[in-house]
Amino acid sequence: MHAPAMTPAPWLDRFWRGARARLLAWWRILDLGAVVLVLLLSPSSWGSPARLRLARQIVRDTLPILLGFTVLAALISLVLTRIVVVTALSYGLTRYALEMVVRVLVLELIPLTAALFVAMRTTIPSGAQLARLRLAGGVQGVALVRAEVLPRVVAGLHASITLAALSCVVALAMAYIGVYGVNLAGLAGYTRMFGQVFTPQITLVFALKTLLFSLAVAVIPMASGLYAAGAGASAGNALGGLARMFAVLLLIEVISLMGNYY
Repeated sequence: MHAPAMTPAPWLDRFWRGARARLLAWWRILDLGAVVLVLLLSPSSWGSPARLRLARQIVRDTLPILLGFTVLAALISLVLTRIVVVTALSYGLTRYALEMVVRVLVLELIPLTAALFVAMRTTIPSGAQLARLRLAGGVQGVALVRAEVLPRVVAGLHASITLAALSCVVALAMAYIGVYGVNLAGLAGYTRMFGQVFTPQITLVFALKTLLFSLAVAVIPMASGLYAAGAGASAGNALGGLARMFAVLLLIEVISLMGNYY
């Protein structure tokens, strides 16, 4: 008599299928990032039609959200500065209030908020549009990546970096106005404090964090849209891509905090 064949438990089978699906999703993100990098370095991707398409995509993804996010950053900066200054004054820690505002607002909140804003307003809808375009047929393969994915990734990267850079400048100006008012009386002390906060190490970590945030929100939604299996799976792909994007952003933020304060 033959022994009965051993079949894996249902929960174990589901576990391995889920693990394979997650590993495949992460591999596709890395693969798309590598393909986009190769295409960026390829002279054939920078012909006249490609440059025009890229310029249009950058303007379309950056210009409509630039003013709104800048105003939002200015309001948040003023409110947060006022809260911190009043709280520090009540505890006799006024001299540390402005430095705390700059560290929390400029180093931590603004880059993350800019990346999330670009993701919600630009790259996630663009990834969904890419999924519909791919499922409709037509251009496929590397031609699709060069014609549709590359401009969207570069535009998302540009939008996130532009919003973060401009909003940091606005936040620094609003923090100064919130503490000293519209005058130059505190400019010398403010400049000295700025130099103490933005040491070479912290500046490097800040720049790398902003760049990695921008890459995450530009590449991950495009990978979710490019590899959508079907119309029924597009919603699941979008939710999975959103979860992976948040996980990457959280990991980058934790590593940056360790680099800044440990």
